[in-house]
Amino acid sequence: MVEDNWEHFHDKVRGRWSKLTSDRLRTIAGNRAQLVSKIQEVYGISEQLAERQVQEFELRNYDYRPWTSSCSKWRSV
Repeated sequence: MVEDNWEHFHDKVRGRWSKLTSDRLRTIAGNRAQLVSKIQEVYGISEQLAERQVQEFELRNYDYRPWTSSCSKWRSV
């Protein structure tokens, strides 16, 4: 479960989206849809752009991708 490895993912995500505070990332707690939503909110961008950024993050950091395409909850890999 992602909760077991959240700190690992938390740090990598925080490195990419530095405006996401630790508190916000704790709230996200492994939910991909919430990550997209928070990126959209904090950075003032469209949902489509936030989604694209997360997809690009996934591609660049394949070994850190904690979620699956069929699931909105992150999982450890």
